[in-house]
Amino acid sequence: MGGRRRGGGGGRRLPRVPRRPVVSRRTHGLRGWVLQRLTALYLALFLVYLLAHLILSPPGSVRAWRAWVGDPLVNSAWAVFFAALLMHAWVGVRDVVMDYVGPAGLRLGVLFALGLYLFALGYWALVVLLAAAP
Repeated sequence: MGGRRRGGGGGRRLPRVPRRPVVSRRTHGLRGWVLQRLTALYLALFLVYLLAHLILSPPGSVRAWRAWVGDPLVNSAWAVFFAALLMHAWVGVRDVVMDYVGPAGLRLGVLFALGLYLFALGYWALVVLLAAAP
């Protein structure tokens, strides 16, 4: 009643193993999975908006492009885009590093270098966006 029988019919029973979900809410994996999906959704929606804008009313000059990007709403949307892109990259590459880089010291070094690189890219994107703002 309490367990399963082993093959061979020796009469011994295995102890019950509690059933747990593969990814629980308490684990770090679900948070990363949800963040990956949410950032992908924003990236896709923003790219659709960007393509539609560029097809329907392409900026005719650099001045027009800067004026469009300098609009506070558009500038904020670009800032969220870059933040989502960097978070998406962090979660994705972090999971690959955690799965395939064996030694803990090397894994920590790769993650540190990745974090530093993504931070530098984020800083650069912020500088560019602030320069475009009026």
